[in-house]
Amino acid sequence: MRAPVADVFLADCPTRLAVEIIADKWSVVVLFALSRRPYRHGELVEQIGGISRKVLTQTLRRLQRYGLVDREAHREARPRVKYALTDLGRTLIGPIEALTDWARAHGAAIAERLEDTGDPDVL
Repeated sequence: MRAPVADVFLADCPTRLAVEIIADKWSVVVLFALSRRPYRHGELVEQIGGISRKVLTQTLRRLQRYGLVDREAHREARPRVKYALTDLGRTLIGPIEALTDWARAHGAAIAERLEDTGDPDVL
């Protein structure tokens, strides 16, 4: 059953929480990277241009709390940790791919428009 559209504007609406999670810049990028395969923290830093180790750690922890990412620790001589999508996290890949397709198709037009504004804070 769908929540009425007006409910999305309420602070405690679960739909609004879900939208806020995926509206976060780094959450979508991390989820999309993990859609390919599980990664170690350092591998994700290499995969995702511009993200700091601290921000990646914060993003992964937040996504874990929401049940979208799983942290798997391997006890070995050199402990290692891998991050992977949960079943719930995998349900977001279709919408993220659709958003990514839209961004590929229209990103240049948006960048061009922003360059035309002459705003030095843009791009």
